[in-house]
Amino acid sequence: MTKRILAWTLVLMLGALPALGQSKTGTTIGQFLLIEPSARIAGMGNAGVSVADGLDAVYFNPAVIGLLQGYAVQFAHSAWLADIRFDYVAVSIPAGKWGGLVASLTALNSGDIDVRTVTQPLGTGEQYSVADVAIGLGYGRQITDRFSAGAQLNYVQETIWHSSLNMIVLNLGTLYRVSDRGLRIGASLANLGTRGQFAGRDLSLVYDNDPTRYGDNSTLPGEIVTGEFDVPTLFRVGVGMPFRLGPRAQLDVAVDAFHPSDNTEGVSAGAEFRYARRFALRGGWQDAFQRDAEVGLTAGAGVQGKLDVYGYRVDYGWAGHKRLGGTHRVTIGLTF
Repeated sequence: MTKRILAWTLVLMLGALPALGQSKTGTTIGQFLLIEPSARIAGMGNAGVSVADGLDAVYFNPAVIGLLQGYAVQFAHSAWLADIRFDYVAVSIPAGKWGGLVASLTALNSGDIDVRTVTQPLGTGEQYSVADVAIGLGYGRQITDRFSAGAQLNYVQETIWHSSLNMIVLNLGTLYRVSDRGLRIGASLANLGTRGQFAGRDLSLVYDNDPTRYGDNSTLPGEIVTGEFDVPTLFRVGVGMPFRLGPRAQLDVAVDAFHPSDNTEGVSAGAEFRYARRFALRGGWQDAFQRDAEVGLTAGAGVQGKLDVYGYRVDYGWAGHKRLGGTHRVTIGLTF
């Protein structure tokens, strides 16, 4: 049975090669939903669908919710591209034999941007901003000692100046521990949901039905109707395996294959070296085989420990974006 599961997993991951992919880059909205909040897993090449521990793994696979023990809170901040701010907070609440709950808030803000037009390329004196928000509530349960499943529902809003759109998306995930040595197989489907359409006062205009005719009403109120756009649905499947390197050292290796709805398929892989469950070094490669991928090498480090009865964890992650430079993430987690 184990060999059969591994064989099918390899088939799915080999199916993520670019020869079978068709790029639809730029055809979806809600791209901030694809920014991974975890500095830990970002340092591991964003290969997180098979990671089975920690609140930060819920973003990649909601099935992890059913494996969380006790109360926990996590804060994440990323210095994203072009001085964009990305922040994330999540809280886990155990529900006993019924499983567990997770609530999360994701926010992205561009800051103030000068309004420029063709006739006023240096600016009109006005400023606008772009703000994205996602509010999520997830539930997960460990169904057997080896298998867990979970789901998370997210309310998403994108705002550009005075116009916005709203939508609901759903994340689903499963996680299976294949062997007692820790081999895991995970799969998740992210951002399955409704289409979004912008509306707001920025789309209002004054309309003249016939500019060549005098005496008619040349200031008719009108409105621009935008099209409906899909969200970036993403299917992930991956494997993870821990290797004991000594009585206090461990190496965790993870490989993910993913199929996005708005890009070509790819593979991400990474590893985490942990010593004495206190210090960690990480490295990986993100979006291998993906056409025109801007992300590649990733790295990170972290520390964890206890203060009285409270556990803490601080992680840092870096990802190189080639022509766009690098991004930096910091995650702080507390357990109670």
